[in-house]
Amino acid sequence: MCGIVGYAGPRQAAPILLEGLSKLEYRGYDSAGIAVADGSGIHCCKAVGRISNLREEVSARQPKGSCGIGHTLISLSLSVRD
Repeated sequence: MCGIVGYAGPRQAAPILLEGLSKLEYRGYDSAGIAVADGSGIHCCKAVGRISNLREEVSARQPKGSCGIGHTLISLSLSVRD
């Protein structure tokens, strides 16, 4: 299970993607990340845990670009019984 948010427009994508992901935080997840395109490449940031961890990673790397996607991931552990 996951949540996905995207943005394409005139503003910087990273802050908008983080805001969108924070709206999905209530759903619970194990990790989150964003990918932002700047015309010359795609810059990715990811983190385990809460969106605050991803915000720190984005702040350190400062990905630039006006198009991107954000993603949350829930890892499901399934146990099989005989």
